[in-house]
Amino acid sequence: MAGFRTIEGMDFAGKRVLLRADLNVPVQDGKVTDATRIERVVPTIRQIIKTGGKAVLISHFGRPKGKVDKSYSLEMVVPAIVEATGHPVGFIDTDWMNMQAPGEAIDDAPDGSILVLENTRFHPGEEENDPALVERMASLGDIFVNDAFSAAHRAHASTEGLAHKLPSAAGLAMQAELEALAAGLGAPKKPVIAIVGGAKVSTKIDLLQNLVTKVEALVIGGAMANTFLLAEGIGIGKSLAEKDMGDTVNAILAKAEKANCAIIVPIDGVVAWHFAENAPHQTYGLDAMDKDGMILDVGGQSIDRIKAAIDEAATLVWNGPLGAFETKPFDAGTTEVARHVAARTKAGKLVSVAGGGDTVSALANAGVKDDFTYVSTAGGAFLEWMEGKELPGVKALEA
Repeated sequence: MAGFRTIEGMDFAGKRVLLRADLNVPVQDGKVTDATRIERVVPTIRQIIKTGGKAVLISHFGRPKGKVDKSYSLEMVVPAIVEATGHPVGFIDTDWMNMQAPGEAIDDAPDGSILVLENTRFHPGEEENDPALVERMASLGDIFVNDAFSAAHRAHASTEGLAHKLPSAAGLAMQAELEALAAGLGAPKKPVIAIVGGAKVSTKIDLLQNLVTKVEALVIGGAMANTFLLAEGIGIGKSLAEKDMGDTVNAILAKAEKANCAIIVPIDGVVAWHFAENAPHQTYGLDAMDKDGMILDVGGQSIDRIKAAIDEAATLVWNGPLGAFETKPFDAGTTEVARHVAARTKAGKLVSVAGGGDTVSALANAGVKDDFTYVSTAGGAFLEWMEGKELPGVKALEA
């Protein structure tokens, strides 16, 4: 990962700072239900306003498809920003099409203000990175700070275009994310182990192809593991699998062998005969799998094997659960392995980086979300980073 510009040493006094935040947070009945993404941008907001700058937050919210749709207005997020910052927050009902009023409203606000502009996706040019919209946005600020790594995989007007029009830098949250990711795969302490779970191999082909060239060991979990087992001719009963992915699996295995990457798949599984909470279940070895059963979690022997591999690693990256973690007791494998990772991390023996929506939920379920070195809430951007793809929003901030 190339070096990138940061806000260290930047002079914000008297400046209008366009701060690209990720305010695309879950809302129910007009209220934010999870303010994690807002909380992560608070340190950057405070840095701007305490030095006399105006923090002018810009963000997308939902999918209004380039049209003004007040059900996607960022105004409803303002109370959560007030609560997170402990500071008054002004909302400017921005007309991105005509750009009436926002410039004057920003100029009239006193230094040290926090302002929120309306949803950038109310203009079709946001997702098209339209130069005319970029110019309009740039006219509202003196400095651009991007603190939304979760949107950095999109070359949009507010994520990539603005970085070329104003003096720009990564905010504190993005800086922390990029440094954590560099420690995970960019320039990690070796050996490195990756855990990849989830339902389908087909959605993670690029990820697996990239990881086998970067890590010493790769753990395959979830229903993806069933597809790997099936490709090797192992019976999986009625378990979820992609029967047409055999050639892809074999290509990944061949690439892993060439790169000296050990592929670790389950050697036993927790089997149930219908998918429901606390359904009757039993652990089977792969040589005696019940033909009418479904594998819904890794078994004890597999867990021990994964933990042993983790004990040999200095760095771990994780994306995707090992089983059907949302449904008890099939969260047991993911929980036990996550707690083992957390314990080694706290003991200073492991650098652990995890990300992806299901992964974050699974670590929270295990009670260890705060015990990893870094847990990314970035979703698609985190996955594309793990796939080895260039992120436009990060590329634009390179020093």
